[in-house]
Amino acid sequence: MVLLAASVHESGFAQTEGRVQKGREIAFDRNKGNCLACHWVKGAELPGEVGPPLVAMGVRFPERAALRDQIWDASRRNPETLMPPYGRHGILTELEIDLLVDFVHTL
Repeated sequence: MVLLAASVHESGFAQTEGRVQKGREIAFDRNKGNCLACHWVKGAELPGEVGPPLVAMGVRFPERAALRDQIWDASRRNPETLMPPYGRHGILTELEIDLLVDFVHTL
């Protein structure tokens, strides 16, 4: 029974890590999320400085839904934002936004 619980836990961990990695790929992809055009992200080459650095995101957005809303359409919170409305304009799919949230929330 212990082995089964351990393998289920490891499988869940691997799934989570996989989602975070896919989210990172979307964030760093200049043709998709393109987060680096505006944001500093640890470990990124040529990050932008227009938007706030993506650090302590779990603290800044303790509710994952609030982070997802920000990525979906940041103009809801700030009508003057320069951040593209990734969801509202269909720049990213629902799944891509969820994966991006999985990644960004770890920063």
